[in-house]
Amino acid sequence: MRMEALRLRAAVNALFRLYFAERDVLEVETPILSEAGNTEPNIESFTTTFTGHSDAGSRTRWMRTSPEFPLKRLLAAGVGDCYELGRVFRNGEAGGRHNPEFTLLEWYRVGWDHLQLIDETVALVQRALGLIRREAEVLSCTYRELFLEGLGIDPFVATEAELRAPLSDHAIDGAGLTRDDWLDLLITHRLQPAFPADRITVVRDWPASQCALARIRPGNPPLAERFELYLGHHELANGYHELTDAVEQRKRFERDLRLRESRVASLPSLDERLLGALAQGMPACAGVALGVDRLLMAMMGSERIADVLAYEFREA
Repeated sequence: MRMEALRLRAAVNALFRLYFAERDVLEVETPILSEAGNTEPNIESFTTTFTGHSDAGSRTRWMRTSPEFPLKRLLAAGVGDCYELGRVFRNGEAGGRHNPEFTLLEWYRVGWDHLQLIDETVALVQRALGLIRREAEVLSCTYRELFLEGLGIDPFVATEAELRAPLSDHAIDGAGLTRDDWLDLLITHRLQPAFPADRITVVRDWPASQCALARIRPGNPPLAERFELYLGHHELANGYHELTDAVEQRKRFERDLRLRESRVASLPSLDERLLGALAQGMPACAGVALGVDRLLMAMMGSERIADVLAYEFREA
């Protein structure tokens, strides 16, 4: 299967580049090593140490978990619509569906919102499926609709006990888990596994507490202008109507660090260059990151990420 996967990967990568060239979206390359790291509480980064001249910058370097921060700095500098296709790294993530290094396609559209970007992401996945003569139906729903239809639970008003009840048959240690953790577990353990293999499922309008780097739309309840896209039960993409407020972004980074500290996790340096770029002015835009390995797994009907890699982590 691996030789077949290598050929399919090459075809998919070529398709990506053609797709964006047709739409005048610029391919760029950004650094893999940075003085700043990802503060997201559920992601752990690799670090390495630079041993050269001290005037070259910080010795501790964080390996990127996505190219998001430098891409946004380019957007603030006026680069316009852009994308990057490359390797990213996440420590501790190894298993059937995870490899500590993997391939990510990330792109940004200036002047778009997340709804426009949903349409483009669906179109790109459909075009990739065309390489193997497959099509998929599309279901787009809100986060609330997903929970109500799949579990009969309103995720915005349910008690934590009501969120835990559908997971009672799973051996989950609840110590230290937050409400958002239980919501995530309901998606990964109860809802996502039931998605049909021949369907693209798009879930939009997430809880404001799961906003990450997305804008929050006021209302009752307030909603994060965020979406996730699945092909079958494989989560492929996570996209946002991007936050451009430097003050709010700093608050979110600091909130992440407080949560990381409570979990005795590493405390990455904040990306002051990104915050400075936001303060200078990043254009209104939408962005999305798509896991290429997960796309290949879904296309090939595999449950093992090793099947779509030249070499998995333990073989490298």
